Amino acid sequence: MATKVDLKALLEAGVHFGHRTSRWHPKMAPYIHSKRQDSHVIDLVKTAEGLDAALPFIAKTAAAGKKVLFVGTKKQHKDIVKAAAESVGQPYVTERWIGGMLTNTSTMNTQLKKLHDLERRMASGELEKRYNKLEVQRFQEEIDTLNMKYGGIKGLNGKPGAVIVVDIKTDMNAVREANRLDVPVVGVVDTNCDPDPIDYIIPGNDDSIKGTELILSYFVESIKEGAGKAKTEGAK
Repeated sequence: MATKVDLKALLEAGVHFGHRTSRWHPKMAPYIHSKRQDSHVIDLVKTAEGLDAALPFIAKTAAAGKKVLFVGTKKQHKDIVKAAAESVGQPYVTERWIGGMLTNTSTMNTQLKKLHDLERRMASGELEKRYNKLEVQRFQEEIDTLNMKYGGIKGLNGKPGAVIVVDIKTDMNAVREANRLDVPVVGVVDTNCDPDPIDYIIPGNDDSIKGTELILSYFVESIKEGAGKAKTEGAK
């Protein structure tokens, strides 16, 4: 059953609150409902339409066994983006987007291999047997640093099937890299952003924690739906 978008829930979560009119991007005009004092109000019908287009695509991506990369490095988004991605076993980036995360595969593979090797050697007790306590502590610090940078994409082999970005202005580098690789981007697009680089535009407030949680919950349900479909078909 397809995930159903609730307009009332979008309203209650504050997804319709845009930025000040002085900061608007003219290309967002089709997605703006009205002005309230000195701020724009986003048309939630357009938000629902954007979700109605994006959610089946995300479900299809998950059903095909492809990874969906969640990106949200803004401070108030980090924890909820990580929780959403982990709840469905998908990769995520919630710390700084490091240039080349998608496009520089050789460097990324080297860093991820290093992380995997260090974690394996630490877990097996090899490092503890071969090095003193101070040296082992330094290895652990290196593991922690690598995990902070790359831990969310340890399970990403090759390019993802889709990228979900909850604030395209903050994480435009992720959008650009996905565009370069022809990876479809689903993005929450506020009234001060250029929607052109986004394949599936979700007009909405990119600052609201409640709004971001709600939108992510829809994507989580779609991934579950797609994964469930894949499991059912695989059992036949």
